[in-house]
Amino acid sequence: MVTAAITGLGTALPPEYTQEWLWDNVFRTHFNGSRIAKRMFDGSGVDRRHSATAPYEFADVAAWSTEARMRRYADRAPALGLRAVRTALAEAGTAADEIGLLAVATCTGYGTPGTDIELAAALPLRPDARRLLVGHMGCHAALPALGAVSEYVAANDRPAVLLCLELTSLHLQPGSTDIEQAVTHALFSDAAAAVVVRPGDGAPGLRVVDVAARTDTARTEYMTWRVTDLGFRMGLSPQVPDALAEHVGPMVKDLLARHGLDPSDVRSWAVHPGGPRVVDAIQEGLDLDPAALEVSRRVLAEHGNCSSATVLLVLRELMDRGLPPGPLVALAFGPGLTLYAVLMEAAG
Repeated sequence: MVTAAITGLGTALPPEYTQEWLWDNVFRTHFNGSRIAKRMFDGSGVDRRHSATAPYEFADVAAWSTEARMRRYADRAPALGLRAVRTALAEAGTAADEIGLLAVATCTGYGTPGTDIELAAALPLRPDARRLLVGHMGCHAALPALGAVSEYVAANDRPAVLLCLELTSLHLQPGSTDIEQAVTHALFSDAAAAVVVRPGDGAPGLRVVDVAARTDTARTEYMTWRVTDLGFRMGLSPQVPDALAEHVGPMVKDLLARHGLDPSDVRSWAVHPGGPRVVDAIQEGLDLDPAALEVSRRVLAEHGNCSSATVLLVLRELMDRGLPPGPLVALAFGPGLTLYAVLMEAAG
């Protein structure tokens, strides 16, 4: 049976700003000097993050219509995505005309023809290449998308690319005293990350083994991403970390048990750092040593929460440090309330 493996991973990041500078020069005024908002920024676990929107534009963007925000996405996103995809292809030693499927995951910008068409023309892809848009799933979208791409590769014996591309800065909301919005504005960031997935048992890289999901439909309002006339508005309950801690252990143990494994066998953890309390909850729910999630905390500090791209940034950092041979589990979470896990195997 043909299997699928990640053989290349590329990232592209817009300009970087420190959290302190953003508070002092943008968000202090945005939140009218709120001490509570300042505490949210100080306790976010974020030291610096990236924005495709220049900070001097933030006040204007907060008043833009959704249509204006989508026009800006269409203007800025393709070039960022192209950088990430080209880097991933180069690392994988794969030519664009080999690609049979291009999947684009995003929850921050839409239009047709969209980024997938722009990339198909710029790379260029073959005319018969398939395209798939994974839209509005939120922070966990990379993992179900990776599952779909891997199934395509295994079924068709042909390489594929997954691009996660998020410009969260385009969804700045008007200034308010809403604590949920202070939390959101303290965390989110812009990034693009792409993976090349190739067929073959002997391919170098990370073999994709299995995918698991768990959705708690009784808690759908804990995390939301609503389309409004002023962009997309995040809703984030403080009860999210407790809900994740409740579900993550059983989900991961079930996934591993299908392959004769348990959490102690996992050599690496690529966990989406939705925020510091989320990382704490996953550590508690899986009874992990703090060192197991050090890379997730570092990515949160260095890049912020880049929605669907973040778990791939964590994976990039792990790969750069040198993955030990053996099982790796990637985890991400989003609206639903939804948890996804992917079991992978790093070659020796």
